[in-house]
Amino acid sequence: MNDIAVYTLTSALHDKKALEVSTKQFLSEVFPRGGYDFCGDSYTSFCSYPLNIIFVRTGGTEGEFIKLLPTLKETKHFYLLTSGKNNSLAASMEILSYLNQNGLSGEILHGSGLAERIAALAAAARARRELRGKRLGVLGRPSDWLISSAADPSAVREKLGIELVDISMDEVKAAIEKAEPAEPEYESFDLVQARAEKVCDSIPGAVKIYWALRQLVLDNKLDGLTLRCFDLLTSVKNTGCLALARLNTEGIPASCEGDVPALLAMTIARSITGTTGFMANPSRMDPATGKIVFAHCTVPFDCVDSFKLDTHFESGIGVGIKGNIPASPVTVFKVSGDLSRVFIAEGQILRNLDEPDLCRTQIEVQLDDPSLISSYFLTAPIGNHHIIIPGRCSAALRAFAQ
Repeated sequence: MNDIAVYTLTSALHDKKALEVSTKQFLSEVFPRGGYDFCGDSYTSFCSYPLNIIFVRTGGTEGEFIKLLPTLKETKHFYLLTSGKNNSLAASMEILSYLNQNGLSGEILHGSGLAERIAALAAAARARRELRGKRLGVLGRPSDWLISSAADPSAVREKLGIELVDISMDEVKAAIEKAEPAEPEYESFDLVQARAEKVCDSIPGAVKIYWALRQLVLDNKLDGLTLRCFDLLTSVKNTGCLALARLNTEGIPASCEGDVPALLAMTIARSITGTTGFMANPSRMDPATGKIVFAHCTVPFDCVDSFKLDTHFESGIGVGIKGNIPASPVTVFKVSGDLSRVFIAEGQILRNLDEPDLCRTQIEVQLDDPSLISSYFLTAPIGNHHIIIPGRCSAALRAFAQ
């Protein structure tokens, strides 16, 4: 079973044999690599696929659609594919107008770029289905300085089908005390020489934090988590940077500082692209050029081509990650805690930096649209942290956000 199903809507006045030939040719152009199930005029499986597309093959089908609509009552948004022949577009416009008048919505898939648009819609539809039923742990509330980075659990449950699970920092600390690391403690990894001895001393504790979080994930059946990590600096004299880097690499979205909106963005990103991306602070930006420096003290290992272990920047203790992210296209992504706002922008990593007054992993990104610095980052940002996702994936993210 593929992720995409194609159904047909056809007037009885048209020659069926000729339509079958033209349909086969058209769909081979829209889906050059296949990847769809052709269901024809049988709608019994409608809604069982992540993405269901109605190919309006001819005009004169508007009445047929109205007869069909009661059987598709679970659907609120329809995708109408047109070929540009046999009055297909005209019928689709009439159908879409009817849907809009009756409190429903849809989109006509027409013209150039169909394959790319449908691929983005399919990725978004898969993600929506995959996210439903997930459980994300909130390990301690957001850090005190994240005054705009709480989340609305009811909105998250209603819009994404995700449950937010509160876990106290006392439970986290207890798990760390009981943790028993089950593997070597990173002795072979590269260290930043200036602080090598300090880092080396902190590695066993950082590994214990990782195993503690892994156990909390198992015990609470979590699919991801956010950690009020700065509390660990005083309670266990260590950091969660190494633990979060490993969890993200293993496919468990994990954000810093109890930032739930950042965790939601990372979870959505992973469901669409297969990676959580780099959660980072915008540290410096230039409205004239569209360049932004992003930095943070942890980064998923699958986002970098090399890394060294360092201390945590602000505190100078524990274990941080100094990663080198390849110069490549990226997508900057963030959602608000009630999911009413989303930010998506594409750009290019220009270089990695090594500045002493920033968090350990540092990149300079050139936005494709420099005006976003003034119109968004400096006037209407969604909090502080943003997610830097490898590759250009804005089409799928925008389809998801619709």
